[in-house]
Amino acid sequence: MSVIVPGSFRTAYDEVLGRWPGPVDRVDLPTPYGVTRVNSCGPATAPPLVLLPGGGATSTVWGACAAAGLARRYQVHGVDLMGDPGFSVPQPGRPVRSVDDLAGWLDAALDRIGSAGPDAGPVLLGGHSYGAWIAAHYAAQRPERVAGLVLLDPTRVFTGLSPGYVLRALPMLARPTPGRIRSFLAWETGGAALDAAWLRLQEESAGFPAVRPVTGPRPDPAPLRELPVRVLLAGRARCHDPGRVARAVAEVLPAARTEVLPGVSHHAFPLTAADQIARRLDAWSD
Repeated sequence: MSVIVPGSFRTAYDEVLGRWPGPVDRVDLPTPYGVTRVNSCGPATAPPLVLLPGGGATSTVWGACAAAGLARRYQVHGVDLMGDPGFSVPQPGRPVRSVDDLAGWLDAALDRIGSAGPDAGPVLLGGHSYGAWIAAHYAAQRPERVAGLVLLDPTRVFTGLSPGYVLRALPMLARPTPGRIRSFLAWETGGAALDAAWLRLQEESAGFPAVRPVTGPRPDPAPLRELPVRVLLAGRARCHDPGRVARAVAEVLPAARTEVLPGVSHHAFPLTAADQIARRLDAWSD
């Protein structure tokens, strides 16, 4: 199955991906749910770290974390989410519609990712925002395949979204345009200076056909209590109250290591907090 994306999106995607520490392997993996794009860098003999981006962000968002040091410690695999803007393209007639579908899709992707195949043992799995929700659900369903779980400002995993944030996001979600995306990100980040190439890629995502994301309940915390879990929260997040999220994590996952990073907003978290994320995950692996 060929992957067809708008030329302007491809250009913006390649520009952001070009900032990853090289060399970068770009692989389109066949799965029962369609082609899955995985961008990888780092030593082939290093422990695998599989990262899922937030909704609409694409796997390229992990380049800053890789360059900040993750690609020295780990073999980093960034995955384009199925049905999201990017190079992962759903199989016709086999849409991802449920949490079980997401788990089946990620199973198939992990079976084919570099040294993280079915005989290579569990992987360190991480995600940001919606990607963290997917990662947490996967870890709850397949704890034997997860060596550790990294949740970066996870949404709807421990608490719900702020009503004010949802109202502000609705116009962009209902009919995304470059202007609406730019305006929303400026509001959410408090007008912080954003990487121009990343912002351009976000704006280009408006041209993708809208696909309803999988939604559902919060993941079952019981299986996660058997795993090492690290939770990093954005101190300036508008999608939820980070203090409330931290308290909820402590209640359901008392052994999790949770930290609120001050001065960081939600949507650009993997970019603006890349150094802090890399330092904490580097120390965690010792």
